[in-house]
Amino acid sequence: MPHPSLTGEELATQPADWRTAAGLAAESGAALPQRGERVAVVGCGTPWFMAQSYAALREAGGHGETDAFAASEFPYHRRYDRVVAISRSGTTTEVLDLLGRIGTPSTAITGDTSQPIAAAADRLVDLGFADERSVVQTRFATTALALLRAHLELEDARPAGVGTVAAAADDAERALAQQLPAELVACEQFTFLGAGWTNGLAQEAGLKMREAALAWTEAYPAMEYRHGPISITSPGRAVWGFGALPEGLAEQVGGVGGHLVADSGPGGIDPLADLVRVHRLAIAVAESRGLDPDKPRNLTRSVILA
Repeated sequence: MPHPSLTGEELATQPADWRTAAGLAAESGAALPQRGERVAVVGCGTPWFMAQSYAALREAGGHGETDAFAASEFPYHRRYDRVVAISRSGTTTEVLDLLGRIGTPSTAITGDTSQPIAAAADRLVDLGFADERSVVQTRFATTALALLRAHLELEDARPAGVGTVAAAADDAERALAQQLPAELVACEQFTFLGAGWTNGLAQEAGLKMREAALAWTEAYPAMEYRHGPISITSPGRAVWGFGALPEGLAEQVGGVGGHLVADSGPGGIDPLADLVRVHRLAIAVAESRGLDPDKPRNLTRSVILA
């Protein structure tokens, strides 16, 4: 049996990290977006996908207009009341460049307040308890989203149909204890689907599988799946849906022989906890292919450009 990876050890703390973040949400309230503010949320890689999920949640909860951008694609001509930057390392070049250019009030959510981002942002939210040594991000990113979700709960802006962070943490504990089906680990290709706030989770799931396992993965808004991507689905390939699937999609996946995973719809596991299962899957697939998920190819913990 493989020795638990550093990535695996860190992702296992997520339920506790989310509960800590929920408690921190009230203390950090002044640094987080206020009701009615027009907000941009930025990041690179995994934090960008968490930004997408939060932006969709915040708007759906009626808290205010919210856009999410990769830091390198920020539209400087637009006006915002606040910019929120998510950066685990606090050293990512594109994020620091952005914070240095804007005159907008800014908040940084980071895992390391000793890094340059502390001086670049107007306000800080310290998630050092969820920082990681791993190159592949798991617990920091989901904890940042848990923090932002918990703040929406406190503001009475939790969208209809979205559970509490406390319930998500309970689901994550169960997700960590469940055995992964062997046939899923053996799949040669994975397509992740989401809608609304879960689209960002689907994009992140695809990234985790590519980073840790070098797996062939794709991710799409769920309704887009039938507009082309279904052509690659076949026996030995998986389709994983976050949240409720569009009507008829499950039957179409089954009709072409795909392995469907759809456990986070109404009454099922919280979609954020479902992402924890993908974290575990990425490690299992990597190890089954003789890869080390702690040492992903061509990647470093932070991208720092000259």
